[in-house]
Amino acid sequence: MIPTIVWGTGNVGRAAIRAVDAHPALELSGVLVHDPAKVGRDAGALADLDRELAVTATDDIDAVLAGRPRAVVYAASGDVRPGDALADIVRAIRAGAVVVTPALYALYDPRSAPTELRDPVLAAITEGGGSLFVSGVDPGWGNDVLPLLVSGLASTVDVVRCQEIFDYTTYDQPDSVRYLVGMGQPMDYQPPMLAPTVPTMVWGGQIRLMARALGVELDEIRETLDRRALETTVQTAKMGEFAEGTQGAVRFEVQGIVGGEPRIVIEHVTRIHASCAPDWPAPPDGDGAHRVIIEGRPRIEVTVEAADEGGNRSAGGNATAVGRLVGAIDWLVAAEPGLYDALDVPLRPAVGKLGRKHP
Repeated sequence: MIPTIVWGTGNVGRAAIRAVDAHPALELSGVLVHDPAKVGRDAGALADLDRELAVTATDDIDAVLAGRPRAVVYAASGDVRPGDALADIVRAIRAGAVVVTPALYALYDPRSAPTELRDPVLAAITEGGGSLFVSGVDPGWGNDVLPLLVSGLASTVDVVRCQEIFDYTTYDQPDSVRYLVGMGQPMDYQPPMLAPTVPTMVWGGQIRLMARALGVELDEIRETLDRRALETTVQTAKMGEFAEGTQGAVRFEVQGIVGGEPRIVIEHVTRIHASCAPDWPAPPDGDGAHRVIIEGRPRIEVTVEAADEGGNRSAGGNATAVGRLVGAIDWLVAAEPGLYDALDVPLRPAVGKLGRKHP
């Protein structure tokens, strides 16, 4: 059994505790938290399980890392604290741990990552003997292993398109929805996540990674953006009111240009209410889905819907990201220390999990 720490118990961390507990090769050996109210609580309660796991949450990072954990699932957010997240992850690698995380967008494709991010990680790997694998959903399996797998079913491929189509009222992070993405803000508000070059910073590595896997050279990466205002004030069950005339829907693309044409495209279509931008693509049931479209011969379309925590689609997406990361730990432990990407780390069948009781 591989002793594994879960660092952070928010939307991703809750799923990580459940996934580590369910994995036949892993043992949950510790939980790190930031909120003082969570210190001393059992991991099972923090993960919304109906049983205790006999692992108590702590905020003593030094003590946990001094125990030289073999693996760490770093589930703390990196969206608004990328520097702190990098420092935490480097500490864990230097302590000899295999670290898996969705937190550092630039390291989804380490080859194109800025040196100021890559070099500290490589130095920590050399010093401590740990490893790092960064992945998620989107960016993550929704625009690396899934589209590449599906592309292999086509005879010819004109365009690889990856879509995330979501109702953001299912996303349990109101500050991110309202301020990072700008839902409910005046149309002259500049959402940080939609500022020029930011989408490329987040998803450009996935475009480069797919291009590398497909054996094509990129001319450049381009961005497109469209925003729509709400035509009427709407009430949402989880986030309250969004006023008429404020931003109610966003659609953007990050395009990999090959031979002058958009050939590898990552597209996001996000709404706060189904009534906004009804002419844009929609998920099958209105809540949320990830979709891959291979334009070619034959044309192939695959839509993935995931749900967790009472049917919530955002929680389902988080759980699939965690499944990809936690499922990679034993492979990474057996591999040489290093900085890995999605083309290195195989997505494997659920060995040892079929028919097991849900934790």
